[in-house]
Amino acid sequence: MGYQIELRHLKYFQVLAQELKFRVAAEKLFISQPGLTRQIQQMEEIFNVTLFDRTKRKVELTAAGLYLKGEVDFMFNHLETVKRQLENIGQGKEAELRIGFLGSAAQKVLPELLLKLNASYPGIQTTLEEMSNKLQVELLEKDKLDLGFVRLPRVPDGMSKHLVFTDSFSVVLPKNYPLDKESFKNVRQLSNEPFIFFSSDDSPFYYELIMSICEDQGFRPKVFHKSVHALTIFKLVEEGLGVAIVPSSLKYGYDLEVKFIEIENIGQRTELFAIWKDTNRNPALKNAVDLLV
Repeated sequence: MGYQIELRHLKYFQVLAQELKFRVAAEKLFISQPGLTRQIQQMEEIFNVTLFDRTKRKVELTAAGLYLKGEVDFMFNHLETVKRQLENIGQGKEAELRIGFLGSAAQKVLPELLLKLNASYPGIQTTLEEMSNKLQVELLEKDKLDLGFVRLPRVPDGMSKHLVFTDSFSVVLPKNYPLDKESFKNVRQLSNEPFIFFSSDDSPFYYELIMSICEDQGFRPKVFHKSVHALTIFKLVEEGLGVAIVPSSLKYGYDLEVKFIEIENIGQRTELFAIWKDTNRNPALKNAVDLLV
């Protein structure tokens, strides 16, 4: 047997692993279905392993196939990064840094980092996107993001994190709500109100941390709405659909009919972490991390 693994084999495998249907995968790859079957069989012969379980009704990845899919996805993502880096070099840019962040990071932490990057490494181009904790971790693991700013107590194996900001909590109330800084004593005064929380699916720990602020005052809040975006929460509060508890730094940058009152004399604090994948070899990432730590 004189077969050797070529890039086309891996691309054929990747598309079939995503679709799990030979006909659909063959159409996407613009080859015949028998031709795709032969390419996959060649791979299995070269690796001496079965990559797909095939029946008349369905196609499934074997354990070996699942492992290879992760490696192939990583390889093609890395090749895409190399392509972008070469384009950047050809255009006189040093590198591209892809950053995901929570809304609160945009108030202070992220602008300070960008100012330092511009001063120390003016050739680094940044791509910024606000997204949830969960999505940031997912994209970091897939090498589709270089740096994230999250509120998570733990990150998956293979990732590093660094504490960049510790924040207090504030209640968010409609502008005309009959409480102000002077009359507000504790969150128990809001125990009969509907609450709007950040989604528990995105960060169960963070959800329970906010919940504990209320429980320490003897009640468990009625959560009527959840969202992953601060602006959505503030708009719901503005419309009188509930009250919220958020990191105090989120009071900046929004022009809405709501008011923030910091909750004093509580032990709860929220921590913002920078996180990144240890195996990420983007040189711009190392420069950014050096400026953060």
